[in-house]
Amino acid sequence: MINSKLPNTSDSIFSIMSRLAHNNNALNLSQGFPSFPVDLELKEHLSNAIEQDHNQYAPMAGLPQLRESISLLMENIHNANYDPNAEICITAGATQAIYTAIQAIINHGDEVIVFTPAYDSYIPAIQMAGGTAIELPMTLPDFKIDWQMVVDHINQNTAMIMINSPHNPSGTMLDHDDMIELERIAEQHDLIVLSDEVYEHITFDENIHLSAARYPKLKKRSFITASFGKTFHITGWKTGYCLAPKHLMKEFYKVHQYLVFSINHPAQVAIANYIQNEDRYLRLGTFYQRKRDLFLNAIEDSKFSFSPAQGTYFQLLNYSKITDEGDVAFANRLTIDHKIASIPISVFMNGADPKMLRFCFAKEDHEIIQAAHILNSL
Repeated sequence: MINSKLPNTSDSIFSIMSRLAHNNNALNLSQGFPSFPVDLELKEHLSNAIEQDHNQYAPMAGLPQLRESISLLMENIHNANYDPNAEICITAGATQAIYTAIQAIINHGDEVIVFTPAYDSYIPAIQMAGGTAIELPMTLPDFKIDWQMVVDHINQNTAMIMINSPHNPSGTMLDHDDMIELERIAEQHDLIVLSDEVYEHITFDENIHLSAARYPKLKKRSFITASFGKTFHITGWKTGYCLAPKHLMKEFYKVHQYLVFSINHPAQVAIANYIQNEDRYLRLGTFYQRKRDLFLNAIEDSKFSFSPAQGTYFQLLNYSKITDEGDVAFANRLTIDHKIASIPISVFMNGADPKMLRFCFAKEDHEIIQAAHILNSL
């Protein structure tokens, strides 16, 4: 008899909706991955890395050249210094980075504050470490954090607060006041912060991503996770990284070396060469804002209501003028009957159902137009 560590865990909603889309030949705007090709130059860098025999184990923390590039990036964008030799680790995607940080810090009985809706890997990772996730709902419909609620839930067992900005699935972003309040609370109660910043370069309408690295007292107690997959449209490469001050990264390395030791060597070489041109990530917001605007302008006369996403490549649409159905039922019906797949967000909100679906617009323009045609017909 197996005593499951995750007895209530089943297939993720992303797997469920993508499978439903495939089985019904539906346009898949559910799972968050781009449908357009990767830059040919990046693919050539990967091919060259393989040809040049960068095919054996990389250094445990990642290629020095890549870590140095990340250190320079953080200095240039956020005026934050990270030692490439002791405070940066290249990971098998941001999900591994998140899992590793939690395993490194959280012990049995520790509590971790998580704001819902939240990415579905957070809570299982906490449970695997023997911790308890304290799920605090974001305010609706603006998806803000009630910081007084946070303070009210802190006790002697609270060890960590997890944040995600730009936020998946809402597309909202934390502002300066949020970050100052987080810094104050974390310092006052001696808490570790895990900041999921995978959509850091995808921001719109002159919104600025405020990394935890920008706030000195917060930086000293924060893990920051990031994703090359999101930035360079290579989600299948599963390549990301983690930043943390030396004393935290020391614990991170301990788990990382026994979890994966090191990650894909040729991919690291390719990215290290490709990242030298900062235009490839600094113009990402402009690239995706055009797609967001194309999508929203195309459904302007539909029965859906929305607030334009501030960041990420996801857009929430409120369907309350169309049906009273729960979001899971409506998402299933849209996929089966209307051939368009989305993500119901109630599954990340302890069952609370704001009648919203998440649509991914990291798609070819003709797919965005096709999606709008379907949504306008409802």
